[in-house]
Amino acid sequence: MHTAVIDAREWQNTFDLQTGQKVESDTTSVRMAGEVLANHPYPGDVDALSNKWVTDTALDLIDRYDPGFVCISYAQQYFKDRFFPLSERERKDMFDAVFKEADRFIKASGYTPVIVGSGNMTPLLGEIDLTRLDGLAVTGNWAARYAGLHKPSKKDLDYIRSIPEVEQVITKQEWIDLFNGVNSPTCDIDLLPDYLVIALNGWTYRTFGTTLRKPVRIPGDSKTVPVYSPLGHIDDIRGIRPLIEQHISDTKIALIMIEGIGEEHFPAPFSRCQNGEDWFWYESGEGQYLTITTGSHQVFAYPVGYRYFDVNTDEKGFPFSGYFIEVPEDTIGNSFKGKSIAVGNRSMYMHMVFGADISIECFARNLYNQGCLAVIADGAER
Repeated sequence: MHTAVIDAREWQNTFDLQTGQKVESDTTSVRMAGEVLANHPYPGDVDALSNKWVTDTALDLIDRYDPGFVCISYAQQYFKDRFFPLSERERKDMFDAVFKEADRFIKASGYTPVIVGSGNMTPLLGEIDLTRLDGLAVTGNWAARYAGLHKPSKKDLDYIRSIPEVEQVITKQEWIDLFNGVNSPTCDIDLLPDYLVIALNGWTYRTFGTTLRKPVRIPGDSKTVPVYSPLGHIDDIRGIRPLIEQHISDTKIALIMIEGIGEEHFPAPFSRCQNGEDWFWYESGEGQYLTITTGSHQVFAYPVGYRYFDVNTDEKGFPFSGYFIEVPEDTIGNSFKGKSIAVGNRSMYMHMVFGADISIECFARNLYNQGCLAVIADGAER
């Protein structure tokens, strides 16, 4: 059982992560996580102190738990850049600030870093309207380049293929063939879209599911992403896990995700790593995170266009974990035999994609700050 501790500043309660039911738990790790939460209230997704909160919280947890492997995610600049108009000077200052935070963490902790930029952001040029089709177009709040089509008519397909801002229309089978089958047990192939629509750089969609505030920037062309580590050179994000596992027995390692930053703003030196296959590249999100932590493509774990609402029933479970329907098993934290933690301000990803003993994250939805969440795995008591 994974135990969840929610801290809303005025109260703190303990729950079963899978069922959402309140439970009583007084283990050493649960008490430790609760104390860390109480000491570090979350300032908010776009607050300038948000990334500082990540560093301070991680260092506090390291002092108490002494893990051999740490996962960090800095996301404040991703949220700020996506939804608020900023000058190029403001963007540069913001990007410089997150790397200063990462450097502060590395120097204070002494961990050997593997730093990953999730990809470039680009100005929003416009929206492709897919709301008046005979079939159903589905995308997600955080997706930009991709939309899924379910049971489109010939008229729908003719219309979409005539849109200048549409780069390609891919069939479900072509998508599956590109990745040699569905390699994630999470995905139900019957819920995949019949077609995947791919927008040109800078364009996104108006469809079912796009209920979040309108962005000013969206993920840009990121066929490759920057990765830095003194541990060695890699050329594909699937190589990050093997690189860490090759050295983890000799040194304490921190995997650090820097959201919303690609090669343009990532300080040298870095390796240019492939971020997908052929026409498909990962936007910042669960697919990219899971590909990094499992070492294999996870494009079909929770793919864009997937009819997630068909499995969002009373029996789904994991009510604090958004659309995730299970805790992934084959992640780097699960395979590591020593102690591990994950801390970040990208909600849900910390406790779901890394497999750490103890995860601490903001409990925020659509930029609304509802407190903090800690998740403690059974194996944390070692």
